[in-house]
Amino acid sequence: MDVALVDLIRLAGVGQLCILIASSMVPFKLNWKRDLAVLPVLHRQLYWTYYGYVVLGIVALGLISLTCAEDLTSGSRLGRAVCAYGAIFWGIRVALQAVFDVKEHLTAWWLTAGDHLLTVLFMSFTALYGYAVFR
Repeated sequence: MDVALVDLIRLAGVGQLCILIASSMVPFKLNWKRDLAVLPVLHRQLYWTYYGYVVLGIVALGLISLTCAEDLTSGSRLGRAVCAYGAIFWGIRVALQAVFDVKEHLTAWWLTAGDHLLTVLFMSFTALYGYAVFR
């Protein structure tokens, strides 16, 4: 067992749960209540449902990484499959980070710093889970 990799997977689990702090600010910072009000009810409900599923996915991967790091790094098919999911999930997210137009919302230095930190975390998660799949 690669103890360093197990520890990194656990650290990634903590990092993913910490990302939820930033995630919880999104609806308020982007003023979803006002901006989504013009949409039909079903569209608003779908928007919140998709947001909830993304949050649930982050919680699940974070908790699995915290509690099952040994299994994820064991080389089993299931461990590799979960790590592949993590690499794909965060790889897509880091790719989206490059195309999202967030500049107008980065109105304070700490928001800009947070945006850069998120990018680094997304890249790190992608690389770590990818490494765990192919090592």
